[in-house]
Amino acid sequence: MDHEPTISRDQNRTDTKRRLGGLGFSGLGFSGLGFSGLGRDALVASICGGVVALMVGASYAAVPFYNWFCRATGFNGTTQVATSAPATGPISRRISVRFDSNVAPGLPWKFEPEQSEIEVNIGQVVTVFYTVTNQAARTTAGQAAYNVAPLTVGSYFQKINCFCFTEQTMAPGEKREMPVVFYVDPSIVDDHENDGLSSITLSYTFYPVRDPVVKPLAASEDNKRKGNL
Repeated sequence: MDHEPTISRDQNRTDTKRRLGGLGFSGLGFSGLGFSGLGRDALVASICGGVVALMVGASYAAVPFYNWFCRATGFNGTTQVATSAPATGPISRRISVRFDSNVAPGLPWKFEPEQSEIEVNIGQVVTVFYTVTNQAARTTAGQAAYNVAPLTVGSYFQKINCFCFTEQTMAPGEKREMPVVFYVDPSIVDDHENDGLSSITLSYTFYPVRDPVVKPLAASEDNKRKGNL
């Protein structure tokens, strides 16, 4: 009796691959989906480009969100903005407030507080002054960044008026007194994490502004001494 020829499994696999290859399929990769080598590269490049664009967009969106979060919560020592004195008024507990000043490289200013430290009642509205001198023979502009230490008291340090809210443009050799009006919120006494707090440091750093977008700040009554409010 004649026997039919036996075909090995390996030969079956080889024949199947050849038939699939002729139809444009190769395994289960991109070729199996009908993409040529060039089309596959273009798809991968498009996906990578989309991911990079998404990451860049997220990073830009994170900056304003982070700033808003710091202002809203006092995170990282960011002080708060108040429009008036506290409703409860000052209390008997006193605290020391120290003043620190710094100038970033590239800004030829002399910047220092007129007092390095004062002692105030919590809830007392106080006005202090910093002095700034433009030591360059040209007009320069800067803007201050600020925070307080310890970082946990940022949400209790309330500033009513501050030069840090506006870019400052200084004429050659100009000297200016800049006020800061603030108080320490009496609600800090309810935060038992700060029961042992005896001092707060308010720190400013002026950074150069390369392309000022505001007009020079003219001397006005706001920049003159009015004493404590």
